Amino acid sequence: MKVAIIMGSDSDYNVVEKGEKILKDFGIEVQVRVISAHRTPNRAMEFAKNAEENGFEVIIGAAGKAAHLPGVLASLTVLPVIGLPIKSSTMDGLDSLLSIVQMPKGIPVATVAINGAENAALLAIQILSVKYPELREKLKAFRELQEKEVIKKDEGFLNR
Repeated sequence: MKVAIIMGSDSDYNVVEKGEKILKDFGIEVQVRVISAHRTPNRAMEFAKNAEENGFEVIIGAAGKAAHLPGVLASLTVLPVIGLPIKSSTMDGLDSLLSIVQMPKGIPVATVAINGAENAALLAIQILSVKYPELREKLKAFRELQEKEVIKKDEGFLNR
């Protein structure tokens, strides 16, 4: 089980690290890279074309502003690509979201919320769980834990 998280800039890491942690908590090998679709296009192309051969099963592409990185990666591999729009200083990340979600027919990119690294990681885990049933069991336990935490908080409000 191996997931790549590719970010367009190292300034995106403060968002990306939340997803990286979840993937590692689930026992998934993660490689985080800084590859720009615009400033290092040859490197982006090389990575995407060789990703499957290098053992990756899912790619998370994190990008802000023009945010073409996930789409570029998706155009060069048949592996599932999850787009993670990063909130930038302009348009509160809406520009990033629209750049990622508005892919042309034939090159899909699954897209999560702006700065939604946790959901990007969980979606990658769900995709992998089709092949690895042990991940499905860990996801079920994760959901049960979330439920218990919310119930505990609710009971705290009921008892006020």
